[in-house]
Amino acid sequence: MSKPASYSVIDALSIDCLIFGFQKGRLDILLVKHAKGISKGKWALPGGWITYGESVDTAANRILKSLTGISNIYLEQLKTFGEPDRYPTKRVITISYFALINEEHYALIPGFTASDVQWLNIHDIPELPYDHRNILDFGFTHLKHKVRHEPIGFNLLPEKFTLHQLQGLYEAILETQLDKSNFRRKLAKMKLLKACNEKQKDVSHRAAGLYRFDKKIYDSLKKNGIAFEL
Repeated sequence: MSKPASYSVIDALSIDCLIFGFQKGRLDILLVKHAKGISKGKWALPGGWITYGESVDTAANRILKSLTGISNIYLEQLKTFGEPDRYPTKRVITISYFALINEEHYALIPGFTASDVQWLNIHDIPELPYDHRNILDFGFTHLKHKVRHEPIGFNLLPEKFTLHQLQGLYEAILETQLDKSNFRRKLAKMKLLKACNEKQKDVSHRAAGLYRFDKKIYDSLKKNGIAFEL
């Protein structure tokens, strides 16, 4: 029995998901290994076809879950890529989506057309099919812009974190070493953090104080924007 028209795929329109994660001072990107098709065996951004019966946002969430096991995250529409030769056998336009998540909060489960799914270091990415490298580069540039104009870290760091961990996140995104005193002075001016009055536990070095984001101020700065020159 054939599928209803609403479940048929639009084979000229696809979704590609750009999911950034952060762990142990390292910025990662989520990739899947294709199990079939013209890119079988290659690592790629999680992606797939939109069907006639769903919105693009619904398609993005469905595709990400079916390929990686990740669900219930906020996906921001990033950009539409439509170069005539971006797909080798036919004309395909793709809508890219973007998200920042804490890797520790999600179990990876490869499925559908993916034989594997992994977090890979942003600086150790294999050759990607189609124009996925262009999508990744555009998304990374977008992330660098975001970090200078709105608070970053709520979805990437543990609920309680050290100032060193927060600075490490900014350094990983901006690919540069920041002056510790200057970084902390700018954070203090924004009143973005609240001290937890706790210290790290079970560490081999001197335990550092723990902080958390002030959610109300975080949301306000995210809405109204900041000029965080580092």
